[in-house]
Amino acid sequence: MSTLSSQLTIRALRARPVKVPMRRPLVTGGGTVAVVPLVLIDLECDQGITGASYLFTYTPLALEPVTRLLASLADLLRDDPLAPHDLEQKLQTRFRLLGLSGVVGMALAGIDMAAWDALARAHGLPLVSLLGGRPRPVHAYNSCGLGLIGPDRAAAEAAELAEPGFDAVKVRLGYPDPATDLAVLRAVRSAVGPGVSLMTDYNQCLTAAEALHRVHRIEAEMDLLWVEEPTRADDDAGHAAIRRDARTPIQIGENWWGTHEMARSLAAGASDLGMPDAMKIGGVSGWLRAAALAEPTGFPLSSHLFPEISAHLLAVTPTAHWLEYVDWAEPILQGPPKLERGHYLIPDSPGVGLAWNEDAVTRYLAG
Repeated sequence: MSTLSSQLTIRALRARPVKVPMRRPLVTGGGTVAVVPLVLIDLECDQGITGASYLFTYTPLALEPVTRLLASLADLLRDDPLAPHDLEQKLQTRFRLLGLSGVVGMALAGIDMAAWDALARAHGLPLVSLLGGRPRPVHAYNSCGLGLIGPDRAAAEAAELAEPGFDAVKVRLGYPDPATDLAVLRAVRSAVGPGVSLMTDYNQCLTAAEALHRVHRIEAEMDLLWVEEPTRADDDAGHAAIRRDARTPIQIGENWWGTHEMARSLAAGASDLGMPDAMKIGGVSGWLRAAALAEPTGFPLSSHLFPEISAHLLAVTPTAHWLEYVDWAEPILQGPPKLERGHYLIPDSPGVGLAWNEDAVTRYLAG
């Protein structure tokens, strides 16, 4: 079907905002997430090919601006060839003076992901195969819960999250009293046993000095896979200082807006590990550049959110580490993903494998 894809042009761009209730509302150091605000994107091409993607806007307040920006780009893209690289260059040129992060970065990444999905569908291939890999199980940790809910509730929830066969779960920390951080980790460790690894996420809520103090207290008692964003995401110097004195690997990267920010972070030695976000790093095109940046030094890359497309991307990443599994978008998708013994199974259907549950989309449509 390669001859078909070479003839494809874009006919329409549709964006729909939805508010999806979380199965496990997540309390973090940055606030409580009870509803998942998503923008669903359909990039319609000729000959019946439509690419799909979705964006997570973090707050419902950003749903309307992102949706309206995408809608305003429909005329700009109409009749363009389905060529993700060319589309990315055109859109980046258009918005360079305004800037390529925030709402603009979200919209452009959503278009990029939908374009790659459409291209893979046109070729009749899973995205991973179009990128030169093959559908395979991707090692995942369960990140669906374990917010700031206290030791007792965290222990029960951790057991639930590990039960399907996950061998790692992520615990959010950043309680007012550092002793509570340690009490939660003790309770979770007791609940899941020694066979399940733990990683922690502070969601940027500490100063660098306080972060190092807490990390040292934790290290005195237990081993963790990583400590994530202990201080402000853009504080590369602070993270580098924590990294120098901590035994536990430091993980950052979900807030890299594109690979230029990633490159600056790597140059500063800000972390041991990285976890690009498919939306913030620039979609599929941005992720491929991130993987190329990480490869020369063997810098491990995990994913942040968006497990449906991130699994395809990790499968072609030379330094792939962990897939972050969340179920946030599943209520508006047709059929749950296939998980097996803590691994996400990439579907062998064309494209990414996204298909909307239109009844659910109608039910959760915003405003």
